[in-house]
Amino acid sequence: MTEHVEWSEPEVGPAPATAAVTPADAADAARLVAFGLQPKLQPARDQEYTELLRRHREDPAFARLADAVAAGLGLVVLEVSPRAGMAVTAAEDSVFAVRMGDYARRTSADGSDRFLHGLAHLAVAAMAFPRPEDLADDGYIGRVSVNGVDAFVRQACRRLEERADELGENTDPATDAPGLEAAWRIWVRRSATGATKDARRLAGSTTGIVGKAVAFLTDSGFLQRTGDDNGGTYRTTARYQLQVRDMAGSAAMAELLELGVVPVTDGTPTLLPAEDTHDELVADAGLPFHS
Repeated sequence: MTEHVEWSEPEVGPAPATAAVTPADAADAARLVAFGLQPKLQPARDQEYTELLRRHREDPAFARLADAVAAGLGLVVLEVSPRAGMAVTAAEDSVFAVRMGDYARRTSADGSDRFLHGLAHLAVAAMAFPRPEDLADDGYIGRVSVNGVDAFVRQACRRLEERADELGENTDPATDAPGLEAAWRIWVRRSATGATKDARRLAGSTTGIVGKAVAFLTDSGFLQRTGDDNGGTYRTTARYQLQVRDMAGSAAMAELLELGVVPVTDGTPTLLPAEDTHDELVADAGLPFHS
């Protein structure tokens, strides 16, 4: 007699309960994003900020919640770390995005100067991080000066003029034509400082345009002013490095770097103009807004 044995599926226990998101969790996540929207705030100087960053690092559920809050506000999280805090940048459709038109109004720039302001921002980024390894090194600090950036752009203009001559393309395009080939003609015609009796920097001069660019970057927590020499000297922050990494693949940035007018020797560029001229650079030497 054969005994009949009934087989049954093994019992499956209940799925592990997922901790419910509480209003307090949502408030903490939003608070972290709010800290990230204060670019000048250093995590080391705020205990609550430091604690929320630690929680983001150690609690995956909280990290997902904070990242979701940022995404819902149209923000792209570049990095969350003790060195950079919650570094975010605004997506093009975000309410926090700074438009080029808004930037122009904030800097009192007219329509014909907007392209020059964009070029100034590209030049600052290219000089601050002239090599790929500079962008990859979290400990690297770039240094720029207003006069140095203007000298860099004018040197780039000479390279572009030489290239246009070689290709037989040295015509005079419309001032609103896109691309660096059009920009250099506009930049070189503009006075470096203006025509005041005491040689003060005029807002519409090229150093005035660079000065507005670095002032905007400083207000945005991307640069820190370090002195008054050479029209003003600045050092980069971790947030600016992340921002430039995000824009490093842009065609304009690549074209500017390919001109090869940033002399690099030991990896610590000074970016200062030579003492006897404002047009040469001493050896050892993407955009925070949407169009």
